[in-house]
Amino acid sequence: MAELEDKAQALNSLLVRAQTEFGDIQREVAKAETDVQLVRDRAARDRARLDSGTGTAKDLQALQHELDSLARRQSELEDVELEVMERAESAESAASQLAAERDALAAQVAEATAARDEALKDLDSEAVRVGAPRADIVAGVGADLVALYEKIRPQSGGLAAAPLRQRRCGGCQLELNNVEMNRIKAAPSDEVLRCEECRRILVRTAESGL
Repeated sequence: MAELEDKAQALNSLLVRAQTEFGDIQREVAKAETDVQLVRDRAARDRARLDSGTGTAKDLQALQHELDSLARRQSELEDVELEVMERAESAESAASQLAAERDALAAQVAEATAARDEALKDLDSEAVRVGAPRADIVAGVGADLVALYEKIRPQSGGLAAAPLRQRRCGGCQLELNNVEMNRIKAAPSDEVLRCEECRRILVRTAESGL
């Protein structure tokens, strides 16, 4: 989920930039369309005056000259308009693609979230099942040992007691030396033993190597 959320954050940043660029180009398109329309309107008025034949020959000649200039200007502006529209189309396509990727990623995040929640629910159920006998076990252990266990637990990653197997502490996985092994062998069966390295409670088993 953390990996997907990092991807989603990066994708959202890209999408915002793409949408901003598209918005800027759309404003360029609107301006280009306005410029072209202004030239068309001016040319239409000049054409109407020229067609009416009113005015002196010099005036009519000036109108024709202006119409030629306006035609060239309109052509240039239409080329600009076309180029901006192509950029807008490309920017819109890029933004749409990123939006689709974002939606697909959001679906993956939702799926991962559901899987996580289901896994946590299973773990909660398992914790209840595993912890059910704890009260009876604690009652038979004794208050002093339980108090020691609870004191060690937060200091040792939740594992306050560990089995001694093949001369190794099941908590820190370090092998006990001969002096320690001899001390444990000589200790009474009800003595609480501690690992000299990690200070966890050592539980003697048939595999301890004693």
